[in-house]
Amino acid sequence: MTSNNRIVSFDSEKLILVDEKDREIGYASKAECHEGEGKLHRAFSIFIFNSKRELLLQKRGAQKRLWPLYWSNSCCSHPRKGETNDIATQRRLEEELGFSTPLRYLYKFQYHARYRDIGSEYEVCSVYIGHWDGPVYPNPNEIAEWRFVTIEELEEELENHPEHFSPWFKMEWKRIREEFLPDIEELIRTARPAESP
Repeated sequence: MTSNNRIVSFDSEKLILVDEKDREIGYASKAECHEGEGKLHRAFSIFIFNSKRELLLQKRGAQKRLWPLYWSNSCCSHPRKGETNDIATQRRLEEELGFSTPLRYLYKFQYHARYRDIGSEYEVCSVYIGHWDGPVYPNPNEIAEWRFVTIEELEEELENHPEHFSPWFKMEWKRIREEFLPDIEELIRTARPAESP
């Protein structure tokens, strides 16, 4: 099995500060971006589906500063200074899940969420979907648990235990469910089989 236990997140890494129209206005460390009410910065969220229409969920690692041990979407992070979203999304898939796959952009939104008195997410976040049927090699420094769930199972869990999920995931899934389920169906129908590692 492929080893995937590198340290890949750093408080000192420079993230991209943006205005409300997602125009780049500067840089700040990841720690600075998430302190207090947060600084508005660029981010992305990825939803990976397999051919059974199941979504890959991850439980955020225990050492995460914000929302540790909450269930969330397949992968989410930030482009670093000098990175495009296209480069950063593939980097992060490899770092967290041990694979890369083509992604389809769905939409972008801005949100703010405070985690206790520890800090905040304040992001302009681009949302992507992708297809993967191959092996998953989760990085234990980032991910405590992972699993595939059907859309129906996810809906039931969100209704019965919304407190188990990260706030951005709940916002993103609501819009995906309302507007983009046909895009998921098309993605699965047209996807090529995963290549062997």
